[in-house]
Amino acid sequence: MLGLVRGWQRRHWRERSKAERVELQTLVTWYASTWIFSLSWLALPLVGGLGRRPASAVVAGLLLLVSALQCVEANRLTRTVLDHYLGRAELPVRALRPAAVLLGLALALTLALAALGGIDAVTIRLVIGAALMPFGMLYGLVAPMGVFLRRSAVLAVVLMAAFAWTDPEPAGIVMVGVLTGFGVLFSLFTSRCGAWTLSVLWEAERAREAEARLAVAEERLRFGRDLHDVMGRNLAVIALKSELAVQLARRGRVEAVEQMIEVQRIAQESQREVRDVVRGYREADLGVELAGAQGVLSAAGIRCEVSREAGGLEAGVQSVLGWVVREATTNVLRHGDAARCDIALQADGGCVVLTVENDGASDPAGGGGSGLAGLQERLSAVGGTLEAGRIGGDVFRVTAEVPLSVKEVTA
Repeated sequence: MLGLVRGWQRRHWRERSKAERVELQTLVTWYASTWIFSLSWLALPLVGGLGRRPASAVVAGLLLLVSALQCVEANRLTRTVLDHYLGRAELPVRALRPAAVLLGLALALTLALAALGGIDAVTIRLVIGAALMPFGMLYGLVAPMGVFLRRSAVLAVVLMAAFAWTDPEPAGIVMVGVLTGFGVLFSLFTSRCGAWTLSVLWEAERAREAEARLAVAEERLRFGRDLHDVMGRNLAVIALKSELAVQLARRGRVEAVEQMIEVQRIAQESQREVRDVVRGYREADLGVELAGAQGVLSAAGIRCEVSREAGGLEAGVQSVLGWVVREATTNVLRHGDAARCDIALQADGGCVVLTVENDGASDPAGGGGSGLAGLQERLSAVGGTLEAGRIGGDVFRVTAEVPLSVKEVTA
């Protein structure tokens, strides 16, 4: 539990991804559930129904101590067991042995308390269910489903036989089995459902990361193909022309000068073509970026409204503002927990102003990152400005202002 608190202090809630938030919430729920069941099913009924016999009081005190140790041990192992279930770490062979010993000790003390007759039968059955919960939540993530159910059935039979010695009534024996089954099945349901949900969530997270890496790799391949198509033929011609010029120069032929002039022309043409390729790679179309931002934000469950009151913009203006839309959208998806995002584009005198505003802003987005710094440099190069920051509460706004006519920046 202490490790969880320290981890919470090290990383702010808004700095975590959605998958990390769900995992942390699940762990806190498991930690709390262990103590809640021990308190409501064991401690309160045990203290309230305890008789005046000194021996019963001693056994009950030991049982309360063992129950507390069970909760502490369960909290200590919960993260380790979850990592094992999710395939992130190996579980030591004897990791659950202390928890199993504490479970056996708790059941033995419960049987002794029932034999002493210092507490009513209903409380005994509740205590049995509470003793099974801490170990069951751990073992449910370690053992295969079939093994868990078979061993739980054997345990239920053993407990029914053992407590039949203290309460031979058939109804009491059946209730011991029912409470045992409820305890193990509830612990299995609680642990397995939460862990399975986390496994699906993390798998989706890994799939999104893989998709992003694949998109980057495909873009690099496209860029490489474009460069190869542009430069491959021209470099081959330059090599041939240069070799021919060398041979002509050695023979004292005046045609060598003409061949070198042709080499110079091809080289200059190649330079222009490379600039065109790089410019196309670096430029972003504003209309495409606005539609893409609205689509990706809506797919992420974020309500996005786009208001466009400026049209017929120059290619250079559209390129710069397209990059602002792309970077702002990325920040909304990565850093915040937004429910809405509004994008507005309007002409204001001799400038065009783009505003991207979202709620659920987190500290990383508000602090400004390398992406926003890069945008500031890009806008400064064309005489534009960029402002980014909170405007109250958790609302974050990015405002870019660019002249309606900008100078084309060569690659």
